[in-house]
Amino acid sequence: MALPGSGRDSSLYNEDLAPLAPSQRKWGWFEIFNVWNNDIQSLFGYSLAASLFLTYGLNGWAVFAAIVLAGAFVMVLVNLTGKPSVKYGIPYPVMARASMGVRGARFPALIRGIVAIFWYGVQTYFASTAVALLLNTLLGIEGGATFLGMTAIGWISYFVVCLFQIGLFMMGIDWIAKFLNWAGPFVYVVMFALMLVIWYQAGNGIFGALGSIFEGDTATDARGPIAAFIAVMGTMIAYFAAVVINFGDFSRFVTTEGEMRKGNFWGLPVSIAVFSFIALFVTAGTVVLFGEHLVNPADIVERVDNFWLTLIAAFTFFAATVGINLVANFIPPAYDIANLAPAHISARMGGIITAVIAFFIGALWVPLISTIGIAAFVDTLGAVLAPLYGILVADYYLVRKQQVSLDDLYVAGPEGAYHYTEGWNMKAITAFAIAAVFSVMTVWMPSLVALSGFGWVIGAVLGGVIHVALMRGQNPVARSA
Repeated sequence: MALPGSGRDSSLYNEDLAPLAPSQRKWGWFEIFNVWNNDIQSLFGYSLAASLFLTYGLNGWAVFAAIVLAGAFVMVLVNLTGKPSVKYGIPYPVMARASMGVRGARFPALIRGIVAIFWYGVQTYFASTAVALLLNTLLGIEGGATFLGMTAIGWISYFVVCLFQIGLFMMGIDWIAKFLNWAGPFVYVVMFALMLVIWYQAGNGIFGALGSIFEGDTATDARGPIAAFIAVMGTMIAYFAAVVINFGDFSRFVTTEGEMRKGNFWGLPVSIAVFSFIALFVTAGTVVLFGEHLVNPADIVERVDNFWLTLIAAFTFFAATVGINLVANFIPPAYDIANLAPAHISARMGGIITAVIAFFIGALWVPLISTIGIAAFVDTLGAVLAPLYGILVADYYLVRKQQVSLDDLYVAGPEGAYHYTEGWNMKAITAFAIAAVFSVMTVWMPSLVALSGFGWVIGAVLGGVIHVALMRGQNPVARSA
């Protein structure tokens, strides 16, 4: 596939945003599988899965089924967003130019970047708790004075994680892929070991606790079972929303669409099923052993009081959380920020900007952001991103019939197919605004509480439908496919 020709505009093009030639695409299904593995296995991902078993008043098996179905649904979503980037070798910010305009694409890229930076800061904090556990175990330190919810060891750990992530990012995507390929499978080994240790220490009493959770008697949410089931699915889908919309940033590195689909299958519904069962089993065990539900695996490992398990688990949780933080929350905003001014900002500079802003967000997680609640936090960020997904997919598959002019994605002038109005497709912007307002309202408006947890699906469908309706009559024919 030919790279954009001499007509490309320097304000829209740099090496990070250029299409990848087939010879540069080296990822197979295993790399994609581990992208999802690390996402699911992060400390935040575990905490979310464990908390869902206790929140909605559902039978535990129903929650388990909802989580697995959400994984299958996300698989379908990312197959749709990943396909055009496999075909053309371009990242999400460039692909968005077809629907939003060559200038207007900066808007969704910026929105996606802001959300990713928030996630990056939060996941950095969670990764630092694993490092703090490791240091406290090695040094024999417990407690201490706190500042913004973290002890001195906590702050040292936070700085260590921040610097480590920047260093790994600077080493390039190949090193990140190697890191993920190691971290993903190893986390499963540690989680299975933790499950067996919990089972051994709790004895047969663990099965009584499992039954307790399955009956939903520890739940605080009184909504009906159907609404709660869909809400669990919606929250899990919202958790993946940040990766779903910009999955093209990763699929562009894959050799074939078949490899992408295979990696998505094993990494989403299959991996989620295994990991969610472990989360349920371990959470139930904490009731027997400690008299309370613990949803942070770092806290669980610390309570188990096994020196070697603590060391191995802390290191592994750190690796998994850092891995997904880089691919889901560092690389995307690095591209997105570079897309704002490609002639002046490289992806590396975008990464530095991301790290600096996210540092303060992670530092405020304990005293401020966490008070919102995990589910509301996830649902709100997902609701903002959802319309962008709907617009991107509807535009590519329904408006353009899977045909995009690669050259025109880099042409800023009115001769380009995606110039629209001064580079902005105001119809797409209008669709986003209407859909985003409504989807966010489903999270925060008391009168729409029945729709809480559905914000992502509502926003995506609404954004896509409005976009297609407004684009009716627009000539979608590209000059060169």
